[in-house]
Amino acid sequence: MDIRSKIFELRSYTPIPFILVMVWFAHPTPTTLVVGFILGVVGEVIRFWGVSIAGSETRTTGTVGATHLVTEGPFGYVRNPLYVGNILLYAGCGIMSNALMPWLQLAALVYFVFQYQMIVSREEEHLKVAFGDEYTRYCDNVPRFVPRITRYVGEHSFHREADFSRGFKSETRTLQAFSIIVLLILVRYFAG
Repeated sequence: MDIRSKIFELRSYTPIPFILVMVWFAHPTPTTLVVGFILGVVGEVIRFWGVSIAGSETRTTGTVGATHLVTEGPFGYVRNPLYVGNILLYAGCGIMSNALMPWLQLAALVYFVFQYQMIVSREEEHLKVAFGDEYTRYCDNVPRFVPRITRYVGEHSFHREADFSRGFKSETRTLQAFSIIVLLILVRYFAG
């Protein structure tokens, strides 16, 4: 069994240990609350924009797969906007909590960079087979994790506009989790 596929299947659950430690050791300040919240919201906006185009197919926890090569919206700037959004969300929550600063945040960053490198390498193998030269051209023009300045407008066979109701439906669980984490950190702040 390919370990990358297992990491892909479990990717929704791997943040849980970091979240538990973060909330337990939270020591937020007004500055960390504001800065972290803003960073988390930026991450969620990127995710929401991405799922408004790609849809709930991005939520699969089974095998790696894709019906279409999506290059619209944030996918025109970076190949993995949902993972970039996740990293910003995690970093924002970590900064908000101010827990074990900077060690917990560095440990989480190292882990999630490793996790996403593993997942993306597996996803890219699938996409290369499924979409061939079209995917190769896309990879040649759009970076994995660091967004390009201008949107990629290459030749691609699939076009879809953002549908914010589709995005909200797909993002409900992430929005709930982010809200709960923010609420727990605020409780720790006000509890002193």
